[in-house]
Amino acid sequence: MSPLALRRKMGQLLIAGFTGTQIPVELKSLAKEFGLGGVILFARNIVEPEQIAEVSFEAARLVPDMPVWVSVDQEGGRVARLKAPFTEWPPMATLGRSGDTRLTERFARALAAELKAVGITLDYTPVLDVFTNPKNTVIGDRALGQKADEVARFGSAIIRTLQREGIAACGKHFPGHGDTAADSHHELPLVEHPPERLREVEFVPFTAAIEAGVATIMTAHVFVPSLDDKHPATLSKHVVTDLLRTELKYEGVILSDDLEMKAIAATYAVPSAAVLAIDAGCDGALICSGDHETQWAALEALVHAVEDGTLRLARVEDALTRQRRAKERFLASPVAAHAPTRQALREALGRDDHRAIAGEMARFL
Repeated sequence: MSPLALRRKMGQLLIAGFTGTQIPVELKSLAKEFGLGGVILFARNIVEPEQIAEVSFEAARLVPDMPVWVSVDQEGGRVARLKAPFTEWPPMATLGRSGDTRLTERFARALAAELKAVGITLDYTPVLDVFTNPKNTVIGDRALGQKADEVARFGSAIIRTLQREGIAACGKHFPGHGDTAADSHHELPLVEHPPERLREVEFVPFTAAIEAGVATIMTAHVFVPSLDDKHPATLSKHVVTDLLRTELKYEGVILSDDLEMKAIAATYAVPSAAVLAIDAGCDGALICSGDHETQWAALEALVHAVEDGTLRLARVEDALTRQRRAKERFLASPVAAHAPTRQALREALGRDDHRAIAGEMARFL
């Protein structure tokens, strides 16, 4: 790959946040210079369904030769960027408590329909962490259950249904964030379990997700000394490549959690963390705050790392291949000529049958 071609493709490794309710000119410039893997939407980007659909429509087309992921954290409960008139879903713990995989499938089908209506193509759900620590407030009721087999069963049902409906799913957070006390948004959590326990509990839902064909898996910003006594999981070759890729035989796209979270950023500059994450085996890096100078610097750092041999070109090409394969799977359908109308959106969102499903889930709060 020529230096120019590499530069034009490196942006495929970035999923970028932005500020405001339209695609900013700085992000358009970045996409033109480097390409772009995807965008991630937060509450700060959202006004109403019509506006989200317009943003999604524009974002997906930022790179002419490769569609861009339009992604969001829409789990339900307290992690839900899309509010009414979208259906407002109870937390995922309600599905595990229900014991009802058919309810879980109905939920995922309705969720997929509303995401598709506004042009979102990748949802960072389900949480596959096993909630074994009552002090773990950052996961808490986001988890599907307290037992590995329960999380595996309900997580797989969500993945299969979302993806059957055309939405790429993301299992998170590998190698497991369920038995931590600290919040990785603010500090680096410690996981003190030995590898044997991790294989018996934490890895079980991820193994099931892999069997279900999950499109993407997100790494956890946690420190697991029994696996790597120097690096957080996201930046660890042993965790990302040796365990997730080789031992668990995962062939999909591995994404980092947001590299601007304090668990990483308190120790590593974001551009350096991006290089380390891709070198560890991640196929994409999330940089979410909307600081486009930082995003640009991260891509420059990746280009320079390949040029000076710090990052193997073969590793980058492998990541690009995995991204392309996933996009061919989920983004290959012909693109609509324009964003949907207001009437079409109002008919798709917050439907009576969707709200009825949410009501059934709420019985298990």
